[in-house]
Amino acid sequence: MIYENNNGFVWFIFMVIGLGEFFVHGDNSWFDAHATFYGADQNPTSLGGACGYDNTFHAGFGINTAAVSGVLFRRGEACGACFLVICNYNADPKWCLRRRAVTVTATNFCPSNNNGGWCDPPRSHFDMSSPAFLTIARQGNEGIVPVLYKRVSCKRKGGVRFTLRGQSNFNMVMISNVGGSGDVKAAWVKGSKMRMWTPMHRNWGANWQANVDLRNQRMSFKLTLLDGRTLEFVNVVPSSWRFGQTFSSMVQFS
Repeated sequence: MIYENNNGFVWFIFMVIGLGEFFVHGDNSWFDAHATFYGADQNPTSLGGACGYDNTFHAGFGINTAAVSGVLFRRGEACGACFLVICNYNADPKWCLRRRAVTVTATNFCPSNNNGGWCDPPRSHFDMSSPAFLTIARQGNEGIVPVLYKRVSCKRKGGVRFTLRGQSNFNMVMISNVGGSGDVKAAWVKGSKMRMWTPMHRNWGANWQANVDLRNQRMSFKLTLLDGRTLEFVNVVPSSWRFGQTFSSMVQFS
């Protein structure tokens, strides 16, 4: 954690007060990291890689996304989590933009190269979309800047989305556009012909699976986030569903 001094201290207090509404669990701790950005000519909506979002815009995350290092990614558990990121102006006034912040969603994994790379453990690193990076920093210095970050609550438009994948008795669901803490800790599914909830298991990224045959049934889901909050999404999927379709709920985590 970095404490600013002199004019920088005033700026830091300004950021804390002005952005306080974004804090999760009242935790006011900022942590050190570095940030880079994807190529400027790369479509920022295609950065869903290791989380399996395919298109981050269609998944509800827009273009302010980031691939995060392993210590933040947590083997896919952080998919959909939100981070408030500010450029550390005191550490790099040449390339950091002052009093600028951006909230990014973790949608991808930044792999380590085991040779001192920015995403090598135990480093915290954000490889951001170009639009997100340029919100807080100038392009230069090889595109690397020091930043401060913290976990924040995700503000989403519309409900949680469920994209159906798989085949026959192998049902895989990609869960996206999750508000609140954003990262799903546990998931269950229940068909309209079932009495009990069936636990789902994380297959990879934001994709959860259940080895049950749910064809021709309405489907309900129950999700628990990392912060412990749980919601049920009753009959969010009609019995006429097909693999490849996406259904949006009427409820959302706040």
